[in-house]
Amino acid sequence: MNPGQNKERLMKVLLGPLVSEKTARIADSDQYGFRVATDADKREIGRAVELMFEVEVAGVQVVNVKGKEKRVGKRLGRRQDWRKAYVRLKPGHNIDFGVGA
Repeated sequence: MNPGQNKERLMKVLLGPLVSEKTARIADSDQYGFRVATDADKREIGRAVELMFEVEVAGVQVVNVKGKEKRVGKRLGRRQDWRKAYVRLKPGHNIDFGVGA
């Protein structure tokens, strides 16, 4: 694979940070949550975090989230399935999302 294409792919793996009570609690232990592409694997997610935030990743855990069923009038619909990743950083590294700015 072309190195330029690989870097482009890594830039598309992370879709955004997860903002919840759980991610705020685990951020104290150098662990962060991200919404990621559904076809991304653990290695890609780790490399993408290292590229975007210039940190060292110690481990990655991935969770597939099933979309909820929602009713709109008489019709029953379904939200899209998505994927999230919890990334643990090596000691001494942290990510600042600009909290309190």
